[in-house]
Amino acid sequence: MLSKVFSGATIGLDGVLIEVETDVAERGFPGFTIVGLPDKSVDEAKERVRSAITNSGFKMPDTRLTINLAPADIPKTGSSFDLPIAIGVLTASGVIKKESLKNSLFLGELSLEGKIRQIPGVLPIVLMAKKKKITKVFIPQENINEASLIDEIEIFPIKNLAELILHLNEEIKIFPFIKENLIIEPDFDYEFLFENIKGQVMAKRACEIAAAGFHNILFKGPPGAGKTLLSKAFASILPPMEKEEIIEVTKIYSVAGLLKNFFYINKRPFRSPHHTVSRIGLVGGGTNPTPGEISLAHRGVLFLDEISEFPRSVLEALRQPLEDGKITISRVQGSLTFPSKFILIAASNPCPCGFLGHPKKPCQCSPGAVLKYKKRLSGPFLDRIDLHVDVLPVEENELTKNIACETSEQIRKKIIKAKEKQKQRFKDLKILNNSEMGPSEIKKFCQLTKEAENLLKQAISKLSLSARSYFKTIKISQTIADLEEKEIIDEQSIAEALQYRFSDE
Repeated sequence: MLSKVFSGATIGLDGVLIEVETDVAERGFPGFTIVGLPDKSVDEAKERVRSAITNSGFKMPDTRLTINLAPADIPKTGSSFDLPIAIGVLTASGVIKKESLKNSLFLGELSLEGKIRQIPGVLPIVLMAKKKKITKVFIPQENINEASLIDEIEIFPIKNLAELILHLNEEIKIFPFIKENLIIEPDFDYEFLFENIKGQVMAKRACEIAAAGFHNILFKGPPGAGKTLLSKAFASILPPMEKEEIIEVTKIYSVAGLLKNFFYINKRPFRSPHHTVSRIGLVGGGTNPTPGEISLAHRGVLFLDEISEFPRSVLEALRQPLEDGKITISRVQGSLTFPSKFILIAASNPCPCGFLGHPKKPCQCSPGAVLKYKKRLSGPFLDRIDLHVDVLPVEENELTKNIACETSEQIRKKIIKAKEKQKQRFKDLKILNNSEMGPSEIKKFCQLTKEAENLLKQAISKLSLSARSYFKTIKISQTIADLEEKEIIDEQSIAEALQYRFSDE
């Protein structure tokens, strides 16, 4: 007898419909075969399914079983096929009514006693099921809150195999999860805050601009000046995420298996990998490609402390995602694209000893050592960073003064206003921030006064700005104008933007 059960798999960040076809032969020696490019974890499902069915009080067919996971050209990985395989076996052997499987999708890992365990990657599969007009999705109870982000589809939380079989045979009733009006409250609980940072007025202003327009920033200065503290406090001024952004980020963390006990990600990610991270760890990849740190930082912050200590090959791999907002990983089986629209915050010392340019401590490095140290960051990489800020040591009188600083909450309110202007500006486009504008959007939306145009023309010739730097200067100026609630970019906005360009220019 033959049966067909719908399930799903993830390829990159997208869900793919998988048909689990089961054939229980009327004759032949007992056997259990799974075909359709299964990996070792899928092949081991045979033993989990056999034990789960038996320990749930049902009989495992003692004849030849053949499971086909279609389409057969897509590699199948993970333990999420346990439940649909078990349902397929029991349907093909006559235990479950075929009619009860209509328009339903099943996901879950089975324990040997028949309990259904949590799995990664549920959210993109539920999204795919909605697009395919599948109305019922049966998933582990632990994944229910994650799946509840998707509207207009019935989600059934399942505890064990026996309960599900009785429900499908209409002997008991499992009710779909009741979705109350989901109100996602933003999380503003941060350890590091701007009001606790003394001095560094220019660096704080640069952070404000970077957060408002989603611009990349590089802090350069001696040890102890506050580069790391500024970077960690940066997260506290970021605006809350829109629901579309929350779903985007939650999909990434779901596929990576990092949601754990969280329903969704309601705080912008802040990723801070160590400088020993590999290129695959940073950009993603592997035999079955998974998101790297740049994708886990999507719609949030990627902080690279002591950036000059990162291998050059790792940093050069960031050039394309910094420009395009996505990373494409190519393998023999095909190519996968992961989103990577993040704010890069980098911190670096000016030389190996760290005291080049220090007002009080002399630098002990030779000119050759300083030049070699600076060459660790290539020109094309530095050209992709919008804001270059020199962080100098805080003066003694500023450290000891008891002057109230602008709080993270006050700065965040200004940034939210600037974000609202960008939201209105790009309401008919697929971009959300000023930093994502291309030449055509800049031409359409960025209006400059005559004085601002003249100043920018002078800067191009005197500072030898590249075409990329020219457009970045306009985008930063637009963000400054948004913060100042100006409708047009004036001379002051251009002048402020120019002072954040790479000093070697």
